[in-house]
Amino acid sequence: MAKDLDIQHRITSLIDEEHRLRNALQAGRIEAEDERTRLGQLEVELDQCWDLLRQRRAKREFGENPDEAQVRDPKTVEGYIG
Repeated sequence: MAKDLDIQHRITSLIDEEHRLRNALQAGRIEAEDERTRLGQLEVELDQCWDLLRQRRAKREFGENPDEAQVRDPKTVEGYIG
């Protein structure tokens, strides 16, 4: 299972990719549909990373093993209300 720092690095990488996509669209190097599609994928993966990081922190806070945290499926992460 990933460690917190690994997850944080992945989040940074995904955000950097998001910025590159937006810049590529503005520069006319990619089509808007391609940008929207990839941004949607990035959003889901970012949400999963943030969720995993929150799970790990919560487990640690309550004396549980953070390595037992699991990446949840997109439907669960994207459907979270609360």
